Amino acid sequence: MLQARQNLRIQKWVAAFSVLLLIVKFGAWYITSSVAILTDAWESIVNVMAGFIGLYSLYVAAKPRDADHPYGHGKAEFVSAAAEGSMISIAGVLIIYEAVRQLLHPAEIRRLDTGIWLVAGAGLVNFLVGHWCVRVGRRNNSLALVASGSHLKTDTYSTIGIIAGLMLIWFTGLIWIDGVVALVLGGFIVYTGYGILRRSLAGIMDEADEQIIGQLVTTLNGKRPENWVDLHNLRVIKYGSILHIDCHLTVPWYLNVNEAHREIDHLSVLARQQFGESVELFVHNDGCLPVQCPICSKGDCPVRQQPFRERITWTLQNISTDKKHQLNTI
Repeated sequence: MLQARQNLRIQKWVAAFSVLLLIVKFGAWYITSSVAILTDAWESIVNVMAGFIGLYSLYVAAKPRDADHPYGHGKAEFVSAAAEGSMISIAGVLIIYEAVRQLLHPAEIRRLDTGIWLVAGAGLVNFLVGHWCVRVGRRNNSLALVASGSHLKTDTYSTIGIIAGLMLIWFTGLIWIDGVVALVLGGFIVYTGYGILRRSLAGIMDEADEQIIGQLVTTLNGKRPENWVDLHNLRVIKYGSILHIDCHLTVPWYLNVNEAHREIDHLSVLARQQFGESVELFVHNDGCLPVQCPICSKGDCPVRQQPFRERITWTLQNISTDKKHQLNTI
């Protein structure tokens, strides 16, 4: 809950800065009549809309779980990111349209020096806030914050391109450069929007996050006690800043309930050391089978029926299967 409140507080600042920068950029466009600056201002409209959508989604995601939402409200972040990605893509298409129109019917550009300074200042603020959002969002596993920060940083990169184009126009007097810059940035913005939309839909559809699973598998392989005969059917689902992990842990069949539960506690400690307190772990205990003796390295097993041959290394592929592992049948 502490992470959710922190995410919400940061998103409030994002929304406030978005409104301020929107005013600055439209002021720069009004002064210069540059279509490249207009594209930056249009993207700022998306920033404002996305900022408030993200704010609402984080407000919802911060709510505690209830009877209707036993896993919490974290999925609201994915919906927010999907809306933001869609709006970014639409803005990119509109920018491309305006750029083509400028190339076909060039308009006079005025007071470029003032416009450059205004846009540069807005770009710097965008980058600093965006970097802050991405850093905190990754630490707190918040897709909404990462999406907002990525959008702001992308806006900064487009601003750098706009400034470069405006300076070329200033030195050369070639007005058509304004349309070309807007056209290139429009394509880049569409690509960025698609990336955010793709990641959000993956979260909504509970697509396996191979990076998270890979980190967990590496940790468990390196700190695996001898009572862990096998681990399988591992799944990781993201609910906003919460990671829900469930798996089947195979232990010697003769362990009593308390002894088996201590192995689960050990697994929980390792998972939380890797990902923090935002982890929810649900583990099903299985008792080992005689055919698993060749992969069990427990040295003092009183019921061993076959000698130990080799320990199976868990991988992204074999740890997710819903089947106990044994030699030659993975």
